[in-house]
Amino acid sequence: MLYPTSMNRCNLPPWAIASKHYNSHPQAIEIQGVRHNGRPLFEKLDAQQDPEARGLIFHDFMDVRYQLHQWQREETKNSRKSLKNSDLRFLRGWLFDSNSVEGAVLKGWVESRLGLPPTFHYTMINDIHSEAYFRYTVDRMKGAERTSAIMPQLDLLYEFVQYELSRRLPAQTHLKLYRGVYNFDEHQVIEGYGNNRYLLRLNNLNSFTDDFERAWEFGSRVLEVEVPKAKVFFMGGLLPKSLFSGEGEVMVIGGEFEVKVLIGG
Repeated sequence: MLYPTSMNRCNLPPWAIASKHYNSHPQAIEIQGVRHNGRPLFEKLDAQQDPEARGLIFHDFMDVRYQLHQWQREETKNSRKSLKNSDLRFLRGWLFDSNSVEGAVLKGWVESRLGLPPTFHYTMINDIHSEAYFRYTVDRMKGAERTSAIMPQLDLLYEFVQYELSRRLPAQTHLKLYRGVYNFDEHQVIEGYGNNRYLLRLNNLNSFTDDFERAWEFGSRVLEVEVPKAKVFFMGGLLPKSLFSGEGEVMVIGGEFEVKVLIGG
C-alpha cells in the first residue's frame, strides 16, 4: 500500500479525504488561500446568471492573471512555451493520455494539494521509494517546467469547478459516474462484497463519464460509482465548447470507493 503523506494544503487530512467514510459523508475541500486570492473572479461570477458566460469570465481571468496572452512577446522559445501552455493544455493532454507528462502534473496537483500520491502511472506504484514513483516524479517535473505557475492555475480551476457545481446542482452531494475498464490492473481491490460490488482504491486522479453508454467504449466492464461533488476536479461542459470539447469527461479525485461492476454480455 502507498501511504499518503501527512502534508497537504487543504482543510482536511489526506487519510480522511482518501477514506470510504469521506466518500459517503463528504465535506467541502478548501485549498488554502485560493478563494481569497481569487475573490475578484468569484465576485464577477456571482453577478452572472449565464453558465456559458461564467466559463468565459473564468477563462479571461486566467488569461489576464497569468499573462497567458503575452506569450508572443517573450524573447526565448522556453519563455514563450511557459506562458502559452495553460491549464487547458494539461486537460487536453490528460484526455489524450493520462500517463503523459500532462497527466503526471495533474496527479502531482492532487498529491501536493490533498496529500494523495498516485497509485498508477504507466504501472502500479506501491511505494514512494520505487522506480515507478521516480518515473512519475520525473514526468511531473518535465511537465511543470514548461508552464508558468501551473499549480496555482489548477487551484483556481478546481475552485471554479466546485463553484459551478454548487450553482448548477445545489441540492446534490454526489454524482453517479461510470468508468469503462477491462480489468482491475490499475486499481487496488481492498475488499469484495459479492454481487459484483467491491471496495477499490482508485488512483489519485481518474477519468469517469456521466454517460453510461459512452463508458462501454472503454472496456468490457463498467464501474458505477457515487462520487462526491467535492471530488470532481474537472467536468467537461463547465467550460464553453470553443475552449474544451471533452464534454463527457469527468476527472475524479481518488481514494477508497465502493463500486458496482457492470459486466457486458
